[in-house]
Amino acid sequence: MKEKRQEKILELITGKEIGTQEELTYELEQAGFAVTQATVSRDIREMKLTKVAMSDGKLRYVAYRETAQNLSQKYIRIFRDGFLSMDSAQNILVIKTVSGMAMAVAAALDHMEFPEIVGSIAGDDTIMCAVRSVEDTAKIMERLGELV
Repeated sequence: MKEKRQEKILELITGKEIGTQEELTYELEQAGFAVTQATVSRDIREMKLTKVAMSDGKLRYVAYRETAQNLSQKYIRIFRDGFLSMDSAQNILVIKTVSGMAMAVAAALDHMEFPEIVGSIAGDDTIMCAVRSVEDTAKIMERLGELV
């Protein structure tokens, strides 16, 4: 039911200029969905809908979807902003970061999905990555070096 309702919400905001939760609730009811304002509010939050200004100044809901390219660039930016240095010990890659940035940089690395990295552990300013092999460690260091 929730999935169908949220599909209908996308259809409605794409086809009509809906700017308030009340308007959206009304349109859903007209489409046969029994909803409360609280349910619509929760759907808006879960679907990450946002309002944009139209040329006439009115606001309307739109679905904001980040593309893989946009997300990839964000992860690279986080990596660059936090990165200080890196070194290896066999198949362990050690990355030094700005104080307090290790977890964010490790999360960015995880989302970049390097298949050579088995996993990572982050402290305050240091990340230890377990890499599949010594050869893979060299490859990863080269690729990460190109990012910075």
